Amino acid sequence: MASDLSITFAALADPTRRAILARLALGETTVTKLAEPFQMSGPAISKHLKVLERAGLITRGCEAQWRPCRLEAGPLKKASDWLERYRRFWEESFDRLDDYLHDLQKKEKKHGRKK
Repeated sequence: MASDLSITFAALADPTRRAILARLALGETTVTKLAEPFQMSGPAISKHLKVLERAGLITRGCEAQWRPCRLEAGPLKKASDWLERYRRFWEESFDRLDDYLHDLQKKEKKHGRKK
């Protein structure tokens, strides 16, 4: 799983690839449509798509004369699950800090100190 995560995060590291995934979250589309908002060549877009495809984040089909691209959310779910553990860690840490600060404020009020 660690190597799968590494491949997923490496693919997500590029803002163009993240934008492509965001577009595909709206539904499948052609490479031509995906390339429209980007000021780069067709071969450059194709390289980004190959990275996303190798990471398992997209699939490319073949329908008549067009090759639709589709989002594959499985690897994103695995990355999200991995990140979730750390989100819980930070939330618990912030909750403890909040409790500590609340206790300090109560002590300051009890002893007559002002902020």
